[in-house]
Amino acid sequence: MAKGNRVQVILECTEHKNTGKPGTSRYITTKNRKNSPDRLELKKFNPILKKMTVHKEIK
Repeated sequence: MAKGNRVQVILECTEHKNTGKPGTSRYITTKNRKNSPDRLELKKFNPILKKMTVHKEIK
């Protein structure tokens, strides 16, 4: 059976830690490990801060 290149990754907000507000903003998505071996960075909506922020892939 062939093993796929798609893996599930977790994206976490980078600006939320500096604010001191409780909670976290995380999203789960998939990426192709072969086409993008480096860590993902996407702009996503943070519902706690109520604005678009940069979310980075965590391990």
